[in-house]
Amino acid sequence: MAEEIDLQARLVDPLELTPFPEGVSFERGKVRDWCWSNGNRVLVTTDRISAFDRILGTIPCKGQVLNQLATFWFEKTAHIVGNPVVSVPDPNVVVMQECEQLPLEFIVRGYLTGVTKTSAWTNYANGVRNLCGNKLPDGLRKDQKLEKPILTPTTKHEEHDRNISREEAISEGLIDAGTFDAAADICLRLYQFGVDYAASRGLILVDTKYELGMLDGKLVVTDEVNTPDSSRYWYADSYQACFDAGKPQRQLDKEYVRTWLAAQGFVGDGEPPVLTDEVRLEAARRYIQAYEQITGLSFVPGTSPVVDRVGSVLVGLLR
Repeated sequence: MAEEIDLQARLVDPLELTPFPEGVSFERGKVRDWCWSNGNRVLVTTDRISAFDRILGTIPCKGQVLNQLATFWFEKTAHIVGNPVVSVPDPNVVVMQECEQLPLEFIVRGYLTGVTKTSAWTNYANGVRNLCGNKLPDGLRKDQKLEKPILTPTTKHEEHDRNISREEAISEGLIDAGTFDAAADICLRLYQFGVDYAASRGLILVDTKYELGMLDGKLVVTDEVNTPDSSRYWYADSYQACFDAGKPQRQLDKEYVRTWLAAQGFVGDGEPPVLTDEVRLEAARRYIQAYEQITGLSFVPGTSPVVDRVGSVLVGLLR
């Protein structure tokens, strides 16, 4: 349990920058760093946290939670779509076959919520009634369940994510119609499976982001699936009461950090506030609680110092 883990000690032992061996070519994303070995991609999930397209610092144990949850969901959803996982040699490391990534992120939403510029609720509150080709009626409220899940893709390789419809993505040459429709079908099935599974664990899978790629001519899901970084989770037992009262939902995801940032006046522009240790610790507790609630397993932190552990694994993989 999160209460039994010395998160205070982990505050000063984050995996912020991956210790790749000298001479190894690598790249860094917002949260993951990667290099290549024997034609495969070696991905390291760090403890960095990003929100509003900005890297904001680190959350203790976050990288391990995300990597292990992604592995859990890859296994659970293999009957729906394949994935490129080769091995998981460390709690923060996964080795994957190299894929040709699709240039879109596929976001499936079952509820009208969110605080970012691309979120469904932000757009709806600003008068948008056609969100990425999905027509929404007047009179909806924040956190309301939609009649059926909707797909709202965003661009990937731009400075800031941009909502985009199927027709726009095709006309801009980002993707062809057949590939889009096949990816959309996979994502909607992944989401429904996640919804049903989350319900069995007392949770609502509110919305989530999927990234897909091509491997040997077939679509595969390539990034974290249904994790607290890529998804919103609410507690099912309090949803209706909170919604009826117009109160915030009980959250079990990264939205806690986004909400804190928004309360400080930061929603992506200007200099972000520094995350306090209190916020970092509470976020860590929520990530760990999410892992345990979703999987039914106890979270066991990897050995510390995490940088030394991951560095040793990478030396073994890349020698």
